[in-house]
Amino acid sequence: MDLDVFVTAHRAEWDRLEHLLRRGRRLTGAEADELVALYQRTATHLSLIRSTTPDPALVGRLTRLVARARATVTGTRRATWRDASRFLTAGFPAAVYRSRHWWIPAAVLSITTAAVIGWWVGTHPEVRSAIAGPEALREMTRPGGDYETYYSSNPAASFAAQVWTNNAQAAASCLTLGAFLGIPVLWILLLNMANLGVGIGLMSSAGRLDVFLGLVLPHGLLELTAVFVAAGTGLRLGWTVVDPGPLTRRAALAEQGRAALGMAIGLALVLFVSGLIEGFVTPSGLPTWARIAIGIAAELGFLTYVYVLGRRAARDGEYGDLDESDRNARVPVAA
Repeated sequence: MDLDVFVTAHRAEWDRLEHLLRRGRRLTGAEADELVALYQRTATHLSLIRSTTPDPALVGRLTRLVARARATVTGTRRATWRDASRFLTAGFPAAVYRSRHWWIPAAVLSITTAAVIGWWVGTHPEVRSAIAGPEALREMTRPGGDYETYYSSNPAASFAAQVWTNNAQAAASCLTLGAFLGIPVLWILLLNMANLGVGIGLMSSAGRLDVFLGLVLPHGLLELTAVFVAAGTGLRLGWTVVDPGPLTRRAALAEQGRAALGMAIGLALVLFVSGLIEGFVTPSGLPTWARIAIGIAAELGFLTYVYVLGRRAARDGEYGDLDESDRNARVPVAA
């Protein structure tokens, strides 16, 4: 194809399209129809030039022109409060519910690992001595020691904000690093469970396991559930790299990645609640049973939210992804 001849033949159409776009909403009905026709024609021209003689300057101009025309023809969709409501009542709980086959095994395996580490540390003095010296261990586990004062070391509001930020970063790491075959997610879980297991072991060896659990359970139930959900989602994303199913690997990763992004937003809200509990309830003067009851109520509330709203939304075909109208059309590539 002679590019100069092609440009000469169609430049007037491109200029006319650009003129109509500059007029914006002040188009007559005939001009609006003309804009649509020119947009379709210019998109065809762009495709033809890209496949035959991809001149960078011309491709750049036509790409911008087609993008502007597409936005004008299709309109720009803006997020609304209805979208936020749909996300909280259907999209997020459905995504958590659908990924339960990943995060529930991750939770069981992680809690088992923490329990084993706790038993190992608590029953083997040589392991405890490798962690720290006798004085340091005593300082951590004594009444009013490091484990107890940690939750009241800062003002409740700033402590809650710090905890929320740290936990949100851990959850986001699980979600984003899952694409690397899930290996970093397993490492993050191991580190978190090792820290928990060491605390269990040290406090149990000092005969104060009940105190430790009274400090951890109020916020830890909801907090760890959020981390397990993030880890399960990350592992699912990693498995998509290995087995994309009936879609192309790129399309499958895009779908799971969008769901993971929505999951990150939802889990940030969940971790915000657990941060409030950790900042205001855990160090409070409430009886241990009352603090644990608050933690159990928060955990049951989240699980009810997932298994009632999430199951219902999943049955209605909700995946936690974008609306079908906002997604690119996809074609299965395997049976």
